[in-house]
Amino acid sequence: MTAPLALLPHQPFASISDQIAGWSGQLGPVLFYIAVWGLVFAGTGLFVGAFLPFITGDSLVFAAGLVAATAASQVNIWVMAIGIGVAAWLGDQVGYALGLRLGRPYLDKRKGKWIRAGIDRSEKLFAAWGWWAIVVGRFVPWGRTFVPSIAGIAKMNYYKFSSANLVGAVAWGIGLNVCGYFAASIPAVKTASYAIGGFFVVASIIAGIRVWLQNRRSA
Repeated sequence: MTAPLALLPHQPFASISDQIAGWSGQLGPVLFYIAVWGLVFAGTGLFVGAFLPFITGDSLVFAAGLVAATAASQVNIWVMAIGIGVAAWLGDQVGYALGLRLGRPYLDKRKGKWIRAGIDRSEKLFAAWGWWAIVVGRFVPWGRTFVPSIAGIAKMNYYKFSSANLVGAVAWGIGLNVCGYFAASIPAVKTASYAIGGFFVVASIIAGIRVWLQNRRSA
């Protein structure tokens, strides 16, 4: 079996999913839970998603559902799904707190052209959609990493942020994980999950265009 460290961000979704599935046999169910939850949390709470978006995001969550559908894995889908939802929610809470307390200088220290572009797009998404940006951002790699911190920097009302964060964590974390579980026996579910994810990506692009047009009119 390939070791988890062999995973690279540029690998196709199917390849990453296959290797993540191999973790269960290597780690056992308890450590597998902890590994998945920890990566989901780190993806946003520790900005790991800016560097490893595939193994902290959709591929990980979906593949964990596929693993749970395998009887030999001894992974319970509801324990996994609820844990992912909680980890996703907590990760965004930490991201929000970092943005609120440390502000823009903290994000400005994040180097790299790709990261800089992700921050800029996240700012546009938040400016255009506000509450919904927290939900939509969960389905976009750069969005789930930076939008919570942008919300903190903008001093978004904490209760509004927390409610949007809860909706996003449930829809993305629990929803996508359960989709992976049923996709093991119902292939059409996998196609549907991609369609849903595509919808949110398109929505984020529209939000960016909307902000650009507003700025152009203002200028």
